[in-house]
Amino acid sequence: MKSCLHLLIRAMRSAAMLALAGLVLCGTCFSQTRQEHVHHKAHTVMPFDISKAVHIFKMTESGGIQRVVAKDPGDTDQVRLIRRHLRQEAEKFRRGDFSDPVKLHGADMPGLRELQAGASRILISYTDVPAGAEIRFDTSDICLITAVHRWFGAQLSEHGADAVSE
Repeated sequence: MKSCLHLLIRAMRSAAMLALAGLVLCGTCFSQTRQEHVHHKAHTVMPFDISKAVHIFKMTESGGIQRVVAKDPGDTDQVRLIRRHLRQEAEKFRRGDFSDPVKLHGADMPGLRELQAGASRILISYTDVPAGAEIRFDTSDICLITAVHRWFGAQLSEHGADAVSE
């Protein structure tokens, strides 16, 4: 009886460890799948080729800067498309319209609801930069600064190799 109980306990431990390993692996697969999803769906939101561009996110004390540049600065078509897209996004963001990030990342993306609700309290500006463009988010509202940082962090995670932090 004692040996049966011992074997049962060992089997339960093994099953628990396998289940835990499965959860860890599923979490890893989910992250990779999410990045692949964003990469493949990006063309429905962005007119430029995401594989030919880099998203750069810089968190600042007053919000942050989202920059997109062509990997090949001489690719004038990509540069033009990036600039057009970011110019349009900046206009939408000023109105609290974050529908494109919702389409790509989902409505439950960290920081997004706060940014939509507080857009009128954020100075959102567009600028051309070499090989691309940037959108700057500036506010003195600590809750909105935190929302920008959370939103940038989520984008970094979900864009994977297509994004870097500065």
